[in-house]
Amino acid sequence: MAAEGSSSAELEEEFYGAASGWVEARSSCDHLSSLSSDLSHIPPPDSPCSRCHHPAENWVCLSCKDVLCSRFINKHMVGHHQETGHCLALSFSDLSVWCFACEAYLDVQKIWQLRAVYETAHLLKFGQRPPFIAIELEQLTNTQNEGSSPGS
Repeated sequence: MAAEGSSSAELEEEFYGAASGWVEARSSCDHLSSLSSDLSHIPPPDSPCSRCHHPAENWVCLSCKDVLCSRFINKHMVGHHQETGHCLALSFSDLSVWCFACEAYLDVQKIWQLRAVYETAHLLKFGQRPPFIAIELEQLTNTQNEGSSPGS
């Protein structure tokens, strides 16, 4: 537990920070222009790392579609980013998208350019389309609720 005398901001950071394991994904990214023009065709999720052939914890580069292992195996995707500058990758483990340049996860529900590759990966991994939040409807509902007065 936090030491006595800790500020509420420090306690909140401890609760919501890295120790909690929860990370908020970004809803925008300046590096989306580096996406491959055809992300409806990607390697299958069980593809091994193209360098060390490790079968798990692999990522697909969203620029060139190369499949490489994670930083927790042999760091080949990290090396690929450093060598090529390709900064967007999708994890075959949990279908999350990471931007190496932003050093952040990206929200595939809110970033339209990522929906096609997420849907393709989900179909390949689970055999069905992923559930998507109806963002337009959600935004419209929020806008309408903000404009209405209480009791109307």
